[in-house]
Amino acid sequence: MSGQLRAGVPATRSGHLVRDSSLGLVPATLDKILPLHGGVWHDNSLKPALIEMLRLRNARTVNCAICKSVRYDIAKQDGLTEAKAEQIDDNFRASNLDPAEKALIAFADVYLLDPLSVDPKLIAELRQYFSEQQICHMAIALTTFHAMSRCAVSLGGMPESLPIMEIPLPAA
Repeated sequence: MSGQLRAGVPATRSGHLVRDSSLGLVPATLDKILPLHGGVWHDNSLKPALIEMLRLRNARTVNCAICKSVRYDIAKQDGLTEAKAEQIDDNFRASNLDPAEKALIAFADVYLLDPLSVDPKLIAELRQYFSEQQICHMAIALTTFHAMSRCAVSLGGMPESLPIMEIPLPAA
């Protein structure tokens, strides 16, 4: 898959998951991106568990091994269980996720796969559960996650798979 590294990694390791990846080779740019990532999590009107569900749906869509295996502590503290995370699959509509979570995942799919195909029924469904501000936050979160994971996958050097691991949300 993406095992072959297409770009190097920084010569010195910092212990920061992102800064130690190929993305760390462009620190000036990364220094601008990481605060956006933090803002998605901390300055957001969505609960961390919902943000993590968006991140995990993106990870599955992009097929980022690291992103699929990571569970951020902030989302787990907010109540996201592994049983719930496992339901973020192609059969999510038939899962035990609640209706708001199903709408959130459906929005992620439209955003990630065909953003021009937003069904008015989905918009109505989203508006039952989320404010306009929250819907915008969903899109910004997906933009951030998608850009970072797609970039990481394209640069390579990732293992085929990893075990599920809980980590602290990286600081900028």
